[in-house]
Amino acid sequence: MSKVRTSVYALSIIAIFAMASYSASLTDSLKPGSADLKSANVMTFGPEGVLFVGDSLGGALYAFDTQDRTPYKGAPVDIKGINGKIAAMLGTTPDEISINDLKVNPISKNMYLAVSRGRGPAAVPVILRVDARGKIEELATNHVQYSKVMLADAPRNQDLGIHPLLITGGNPRLEAISDLAYVDGKVLVAGLANEEFTSALRVFPFPFEQATKAATVEIWHAGHGRFETQSPINTFVPYTIKGEQYILAAYTCQPLVEIPVAAIKPGAKIRGTTIAELGGGSRPYDMIAYSKNGHNYFLMSTSNRGVLKISADGIESYEPITKPVDDITGVRYETVSELQGIARPMTVPVGVVQLDKYDDKMAAIVWRTGSGSMDLKTIALP
Repeated sequence: MSKVRTSVYALSIIAIFAMASYSASLTDSLKPGSADLKSANVMTFGPEGVLFVGDSLGGALYAFDTQDRTPYKGAPVDIKGINGKIAAMLGTTPDEISINDLKVNPISKNMYLAVSRGRGPAAVPVILRVDARGKIEELATNHVQYSKVMLADAPRNQDLGIHPLLITGGNPRLEAISDLAYVDGKVLVAGLANEEFTSALRVFPFPFEQATKAATVEIWHAGHGRFETQSPINTFVPYTIKGEQYILAAYTCQPLVEIPVAAIKPGAKIRGTTIAELGGGSRPYDMIAYSKNGHNYFLMSTSNRGVLKISADGIESYEPITKPVDDITGVRYETVSELQGIARPMTVPVGVVQLDKYDDKMAAIVWRTGSGSMDLKTIALP
């Protein structure tokens, strides 16, 4: 064999082993044990069926090996009364069940629910897996391959009474982690920190490394006519503009804000760019990005304004909003009439309360009915 062919062969072998080593390292960092989850409020998936779970009360981010890696092309789902089925499985009543988040495994298309059994600080966190046929099973966290990283600067666990800028009342610890996304080997985490600017963004490389201080975020809230640093991001979605990674973040009373991922550095103070006000008196729940018929969109579920279909075409050209506004302004959107639901100010709304992308043509939703029952189903992307 010639020296050239030998070198090429050797390099090929090295490349193969390097790829295998990189792939394996994502789960090699996960060790068997019992995860001491205090809460499970938000989730996201990474590669190889790794599920990331935000534990606000525990001030920690977990990574679990779901071992759920069998590819499936997906199928329509329509499971009536999912909260009743979960309650029966967990030995309680439907009114004691809260569905905090929904995420679809992009490999298997199984749907994962972050659930609380009970109410208040004593509620028990449970993670459930639901397949297209409606089979429900618990993801055991007491005997699982996992790893975790603690937040370096989580807010204190304390009751501050009524606090208009905290979406879950007066305990800022409940908003330590408000949303997650996995981007290019890193987990992006939105929430609150114990800093002067409490609205925070954190970046955790995976496999996890030692936690660093959060970056804190200031935004211009045009509906309120002021800069704000206390209110956490409710939900966000990563997207790319001209090769640069951004997140589009949504807040209570619904300003939409662009933040470059490169700016999220330990201890940094970030000023986001407000590009829209989508109307006050409402809270964003979930947001996904998708394409249809050659156009790009964001789909956002909200508490009082239904489901919004937001145009992402030309989003990089929108002018920053830097002055007070009295009405909706900025990016174009339409309300999806068939998913409108019923707004109930100060009470639990009827309609889409959880949302995730199922595949290129469907979204998965949790729909709350007027009776308080919840349905888990897929819908066509509008």
